[in-house]
Amino acid sequence: MLTLAVQKSGRLTKKTLSLLKECDIKLQNGERAKLKTRAKNFDLETLFMRDDDIPEVVFDEIADVGVVGENVFLEKQRDVEIIKRLGFASCRLSLAIPKDQGYNGIDDFENKKIGSNHLLTNFLLLFFQSFT
Repeated sequence: MLTLAVQKSGRLTKKTLSLLKECDIKLQNGERAKLKTRAKNFDLETLFMRDDDIPEVVFDEIADVGVVGENVFLEKQRDVEIIKRLGFASCRLSLAIPKDQGYNGIDDFENKKIGSNHLLTNFLLLFFQSFT
């Protein structure tokens, strides 16, 4: 049996369930996200969980594969690989400065504090390292 980990809610959930439907995979409880469900017509178990947990459950071999945003994949830094970029979701990293401050380039952020609504420490570090 193949075990797939997907977000329990969020932007990727709807697209992932649509992809399963396009593949004619029918989940036992339809598109209602329970903790887990099996497919009626395919040897598949689907686990619904927080996106932050998906790289970990794939790494720990609780799930065989997972669908997660690349930002979460990069942030978690687990020894798992991207098999395929599905291309149905995207995220954007935006850095903002006060309107009255001139912007001269990425170096303007050196030694600055960055506030975020997510804990993306590793993701931001990788982003800034890409400019060095």
